[in-house]
Amino acid sequence: MGRQPRVFSRIAALPLLAVICLTSWLAPHAALAGDIRVTIDEAKLIRLERPGAEIIIGNPSIADVAVQSGRLLVVTGKSFGFTNMIVLDGAGNEIINRRINVEQDSKRVVVLQRGPIRQSLHCAPHCNATLMPGDDPDYNQNVTKTISSKFGVAQSALDGTQAANQ
Repeated sequence: MGRQPRVFSRIAALPLLAVICLTSWLAPHAALAGDIRVTIDEAKLIRLERPGAEIIIGNPSIADVAVQSGRLLVVTGKSFGFTNMIVLDGAGNEIINRRINVEQDSKRVVVLQRGPIRQSLHCAPHCNATLMPGDDPDYNQNVTKTISSKFGVAQSALDGTQAANQ
């Protein structure tokens, strides 16, 4: 019988040990919970508790913010990385001060690395070339030409004119 309390105390201590381990692991990641996470080339809606009057973006090359109404913002990921967003009300009081984390869509993007040359493909389910910061400049230039041509054809159809390259 002397051994049962000892074994029982070890088993009883396991949930407490798990909570301590989980808490120590989560503590450094707690700041990340408040981040606004957005995928590159996608948008995310942010609702404010009261109308904002001024928006400050730490690095506008990473993320852009558009105001849809006084209380609704659209955050768009432009390039990978971290920046921050501060929103002030009409009296200059801070409504929100949060970090923006712009990430790659790792579930649908496949990166092809050929020595120093990197190319990105968007695969959902078929793979197509996509523009991605850090890819080979020649590859990005070819993708850009293709996208521009596509938009030119679409715009000419909207305008009722023929595309210049037809």
